Amino acid sequence: MSSLLSDYDFALPEAQIAQAPLAARDASRLMVVSRASGAWSHRRFVELPELLREGDLLVVNDARVIPARLLGSKVGTGGRVELLVVRPAAATLTSQALGAAPEALEWICLGQASKGLKPGARVSFTGGLEAEVLEALGGGEYRVRFHAAPGASLARLLDAAGRLPLPPYITRPPEDADAERYQTVYARASGAVAAPTAGLHFTEATFAALAARGVQRVEVTLDVGPGTFLPVREENLEKHHMHPERYTVPEATARAVNAARAEGRRVVAVGTTVVRTLESAWDSASGGLRAGPGETSIFIRPGFTFRAVDVLLTNFHLPRSTLVVLVSALLGRERTLAAYREAVAAGYRFFSYGDAMLVTE
Repeated sequence: MSSLLSDYDFALPEAQIAQAPLAARDASRLMVVSRASGAWSHRRFVELPELLREGDLLVVNDARVIPARLLGSKVGTGGRVELLVVRPAAATLTSQALGAAPEALEWICLGQASKGLKPGARVSFTGGLEAEVLEALGGGEYRVRFHAAPGASLARLLDAAGRLPLPPYITRPPEDADAERYQTVYARASGAVAAPTAGLHFTEATFAALAARGVQRVEVTLDVGPGTFLPVREENLEKHHMHPERYTVPEATARAVNAARAEGRRVVAVGTTVVRTLESAWDSASGGLRAGPGETSIFIRPGFTFRAVDVLLTNFHLPRSTLVVLVSALLGRERTLAAYREAVAAGYRFFSYGDAMLVTE
């Protein structure tokens, strides 16, 4: 069980970083890896229903990506500013906060500016939206308050002024098609700044086939934050701190997960965001999943005891990332890196628009 970041590195040719989605969502490849043996097989995502069992419980993250990237200029100097709207400063659901007037709440944003941002600075954006910097929190984070003429919600103003925040490893500018393809078909709760990408492969036909197989589906919401992409700067992983993310577990989901655990049926997490949500909401005292809202900064690494998740469907992740470390906690570091080396050799497509891996028992 290594706690060194350099032990989670691997060689990845730049050409294998997917820059655009395939023509069909379910056309992706699927690498199936066994936790028990480390053995792998090469399949297609469209085969997923036959790889799962009757009685399995599929848990998805229904977070919807918002146009959170704002490009503007400082009032008075005209200096270029970029803000990424991350989450409300208050303990409230992002989807609810977006429906309020801009001035109603303070927001945590990541900011970049040509000459820095100081408290008191004001930034103007398209459509009459303006941001007032209230506090520099360090690490590129700022507490801001938005302003605009009365009558529009922040969600509507972001729709007009914001851009879809594609991951930094997608080097092309966003296209019209990304507005649909960088969302899951079941995206509902607005508030994420990155897609729960393991879910991008699913189609309504996939869900119909899973239902026919006897696989139940339930949802959680975790507002995916920028910590998904920020580099880990500590060689000692025990010193790395995750950015907090808000989540909600519906009552029906908690009941379904608890029933599956009690009956010995498998819980299949669609993506690392679902893993973080379920494991954060697990109540050790009661031995079950808690319903309701919460906030998590959990960092799952080897040595972690999984209590809610048996099987993981996930994309292929960045070298030296917290997500590779999470997969290693479930599959084992050596087996994870061996599977990644095989995926590179076999020409799999990596990251958000890439192929998928199914980590089974």
